Amino acid sequence: MKLTKQGLNNLFFILGIAAVVIMLFTFDVSFVELWGHLKRAGYWLIPIIGIWVVIYGINAWAWYCIIQGNKSDDEHVSFLRVFKLTITGYALNYATPVGGLGGEPYRIVELTRNMSKEHATSSVILYAMMHIFAHFWLWFTSIFFYLGLVVIGDMPMNVPTATVLAIIAVFCSIAFYFFSKGYRNGLVVKLIRLIGKIPGLKNWSLRFQANHADTLQHIDHQIAALHAQEKKAFYSSLSLEYLSRIVQSLEIMFMLLLFGIDCGGGFSGLFLTFMHSILILSFTTLLANLIGFLPMQLGVQEGGFVISIATMGLSAALGIFVSIICRVREIIWIFIGIMLMKVGNND
Repeated sequence: MKLTKQGLNNLFFILGIAAVVIMLFTFDVSFVELWGHLKRAGYWLIPIIGIWVVIYGINAWAWYCIIQGNKSDDEHVSFLRVFKLTITGYALNYATPVGGLGGEPYRIVELTRNMSKEHATSSVILYAMMHIFAHFWLWFTSIFFYLGLVVIGDMPMNVPTATVLAIIAVFCSIAFYFFSKGYRNGLVVKLIRLIGKIPGLKNWSLRFQANHADTLQHIDHQIAALHAQEKKAFYSSLSLEYLSRIVQSLEIMFMLLLFGIDCGGGFSGLFLTFMHSILILSFTTLLANLIGFLPMQLGVQEGGFVISIATMGLSAALGIFVSIICRVREIIWIFIGIMLMKVGNND
């Protein structure tokens, strides 16, 4: 039996609620310890949670730029709807296995209420590519942020550090090459063929290519067209996605300030604290994305925060605090996103 769009919405909603319940019951911190961390955060929880309204707004704007450059003249999608689908999509991404993939099918299904299936699919794929692409730019530019801090004597430089920075630079450069090929030629057809190389999926891949050949080619054409013909939309989206990572660093900065870590205070001290926050976010997201198949990157994000904060010369206790507060923020926004699935579906 084929599910309707409303039926699929209900299915995603049930899966999201189940994921939130599982996360709450498997939270690897005692209630007493969790309450102690929340009390320590106090009123700082307001900007820590609230800054994500801005972050998701920037993400939605980035996706909206892609949609505007990818839709036909008779298709209309409001920014508020894109904003809602941004939050709900990320809620599913955080809550489901193979983190970063759970929300994409939901976004495609919901976006087909406003535009053709081909345009909805290509817009979602393009935005997912842009989201990942911006991550690589964050990691790549963080190398130069770190080197700048080395020059002013704020950060150390030794052989292990130089080796890690060089590996990251090579890793990002390889990624830039493959992304450029994907943006020039499209990648959906190649992705379906690649899936066919997985044992047991060859016949499915061949059938899918045969049944949807024209659609897949059309989607790849739209992916290539955005980069070749809609350069303003492409670079606006990339710039906004990168900006969202920089703004996200404020969340970590708020927690550093909560611990009294401000690098001496004043404008220069706050600037250094912000730069440290960017580097902490960059290293943590790099680890989390290297192992992205766990729901909410369970364990990986916590370890990433502890390691990255310790690398900056700060205490492991601070890393644990930051990871726990970020986990609480994620659960709150996952719940908000899941609830938003039942709002505005007639737009």
